[in-house]
Amino acid sequence: MNRALMTALAAAALVVSGGSTTASASDAPPRTTHGPCQYTQTPDEPAARPVPLPADPRRTPSHGTVDMAVPTSQGPLPLRLDRAKAPCTVQSFVHLARHRFYDRTVCHRLTAYPTLKVLQCGDPTGTGEGGPGYQYKDELPVDLPPVPSDPTGVRRLYGRGLLAMANAGPNTNGSQFFVVYGDSALRPNYTVFGTVGAAGLETLDRIAAGGIEPTAQDPAPVDGTPVLRTELLSVRPSCRP
Repeated sequence: MNRALMTALAAAALVVSGGSTTASASDAPPRTTHGPCQYTQTPDEPAARPVPLPADPRRTPSHGTVDMAVPTSQGPLPLRLDRAKAPCTVQSFVHLARHRFYDRTVCHRLTAYPTLKVLQCGDPTGTGEGGPGYQYKDELPVDLPPVPSDPTGVRRLYGRGLLAMANAGPNTNGSQFFVVYGDSALRPNYTVFGTVGAAGLETLDRIAAGGIEPTAQDPAPVDGTPVLRTELLSVRPSCRP
């Protein structure tokens, strides 16, 4: 299955998935860190770029914010990571940034549904299939408001400017993330770990206005590759966290 950003109408999900192989009985079990985050290797889905498991201190920082400078080929995309909301996710994101995992990577997916407006990034392969070679637990939001138009009361409002993780199901977070450029209705199954700065929202609006690459099957898609190629030139803490 392609590592893809699924549509709100079809699956109401932002999914990261990939191929797998059957492990033999002689294969060593995946390594897992011993701290509260329990970062676990994924041998069947090796890292798209070499990167070790993050440090996993028993006292994972859970207060304060980390500002990230993210220049892109379409303009700045400053991020503010919130440790209180998702300490393990922030710890992993900063770890990947410090190992230059995100540098020169392309945001591979843009959606423009009425109920799902996001840009997905974080895969060095640019295919939607790449990850860091490990996964870790969810830190799901509990404070998102319900979507007024959802009669089931299940979906929550992932508002414009939120930064969240894509995943392939419970506790499968890796490196791929999405930024919300327009209010979106999703089940609260995606870890929110920060926000996009004002200059970043302008950049996202520019990318969204450029539209999505047409295909032979769909000349006017609302889910696919952005027309405006968006490359993360570097991702770095703008101050010491």
